[in-house]
Amino acid sequence: MGAVTSEQEWVADRARFAEDDGDWAGPLAGQFAEVGRLLLAGSTVAEVLERVVTAAKAVVPDADVVSVTLRAPSGIYTTPVRTDALADELDQLQYTHREGPCVEATRTPGAGLVGVDDLTQGSPWPRWGPAAARAGVHSVFSVGLFPAAPPRLGALNFYSRRPYGLAGLDRQLAIVLGGYAATALAATEAVTPAQLEAAQLREALQSRDVIGQAKGILMQRQGIGAEEAFDILCRTSQDLNIKLVQVATLLVNRRGEL
Repeated sequence: MGAVTSEQEWVADRARFAEDDGDWAGPLAGQFAEVGRLLLAGSTVAEVLERVVTAAKAVVPDADVVSVTLRAPSGIYTTPVRTDALADELDQLQYTHREGPCVEATRTPGAGLVGVDDLTQGSPWPRWGPAAARAGVHSVFSVGLFPAAPPRLGALNFYSRRPYGLAGLDRQLAIVLGGYAATALAATEAVTPAQLEAAQLREALQSRDVIGQAKGILMQRQGIGAEEAFDILCRTSQDLNIKLVQVATLLVNRRGEL
């Protein structure tokens, strides 16, 4: 049995979410209420998880990219829901190297919490950590989903471009949102990664395809490798403050002019 929470701790915890005027209908409460409404309304898993990652990005101030990882019984990982195409690249690198926060969260005992405050200062993942840092990601945090003991079905992943961007209260919010994601999956019959992947397969494949084309153009014209080409796309995305897939689309569509 866990430690008993004192009344003083409950009061302090509630104070984090309440304004002085006692108005509880703020943006945080609204996001959680909407996720709960979708669960009760019998929405599809994809719809609920889409709302979870949208809420996660909205209520965790420094979460620039959020995704959900699913792990099939065969050990294959997929990213069916994400806020940005950059998540596909970050997650896929983890699946390829079998290392990184979202992979680690599915096999970490206890609560399945995995994070690094600043990837530029080192990480436990020798291949993925430096690649993520080159892509502009500095802090990461993943929350394992159910079951309680590994290997878990998946993880909710947060990526921030700021060192120590996912510390403090943000981690508590991540745990709560991870609980919503786990509930959505647990409440659905016969959930498989293939079902979730199908819900967003077309968009995901289009994003990956255009990013791959853009990388190929840079590799050919600049005589560079795939990782360096991806780094260039990521830096351009940050400099122009537009999504990675939009940068890639611009390069592909205007390759003759650039």
